Amino acid sequence: MTAVTSDPRSKPVRLAEAIRDRIGKGVYANGKLPTVKELTKEFGYAGQTVRDGMAILINEGVVISAGSRGYFVSGGDAEASGSNGDVTEEIKEMRLQIQALTERVTALEERDHSGGA
Repeated sequence: MTAVTSDPRSKPVRLAEAIRDRIGKGVYANGKLPTVKELTKEFGYAGQTVRDGMAILINEGVVISAGSRGYFVSGGDAEASGSNGDVTEEIKEMRLQIQALTERVTALEERDHSGGA
């Protein structure tokens, strides 16, 4: 997978979205996600960037970390919570949008402080 350079979202956010989409499509039916090394190679991102993306999914409750055993799809997904699933999905989407906007503002502020146009 190659990242779209015009995408203003950070790499961890893009990675988290890609993994979330795959989980939704049942790509990881056995529950085990690829290793950080495998994701690093696939996405072309640094290991820390991949771990940051996974941290987003962990904070959302989509993924759990089993330490050295790797990452796994969480058993407590939104569909299991019935009617609360729609609200949960909306909250997750809003979190992602806020995070993307925050990162964009930070980048713009850094650019302004460095004298960039």
